[in-house]
Order: sequence, then structure tokens, then C-alpha cells
Amino acid sequence: MVKFMVIEGGKGRFAANEAGRAGRPTSEDVRKEAERRIHASGYDDWRVRELATGTPMPIEIRYLRMQIEYAAQAIARFVKIPADFASDNYWPA
Repeated sequence: MVKFMVIEGGKGRFAANEAGRAGRPTSEDVRKEAERRIHASGYDDWRVRELATGTPMPIEIRYLRMQIEYAAQAIARFVKIPADFASDNYWPA
């Protein structure tokens, strides 16, 4: 059974660690946000289960990871990365 959850942007470690930092966000910041979202989606657990049992993970989880990766690459290519890039507006739901 696939369990879906809301991944709230801007409320994770990035927001806590970067709130006082001066300057614009970097592509590394975007990469960290993507990794946080992938981890929050439960992808890692499904991947380990797939490797241990040989049972394929749900296609929805695999596609969600691909969508998050694509969004991260697109945001990282912006000339000026928006300050609110961790907002759910930029990421797949």
C-alpha cells in the first residue's frame, strides 16, 4: 500500500539553518532541499525494501523522486534562484 504525505517546504532543516544567512541561495541549497524532500517522501525506505525483497517499489514513489530531481535541476539553473525556492510552489506535490 502506498502512503502519501504532504511535504511542507521551508519548514525543514534548511529554514532553520539558513534563516540568518545573508546572500542569495545557491544550487547547493536547492540540492539539499531536494534531498530533504526525497527523504521525507519515504523513497529510501522503499528502495531498501526493493533491494532486500526484490519487490519493486510503487511506481508513484519512483516518479515522485524523478519529478523532485527534475524540479531541483530546473531551479538550480535559474540565473537568480528565488529566496523562497523551498516553497511548495516550486516542487511537485
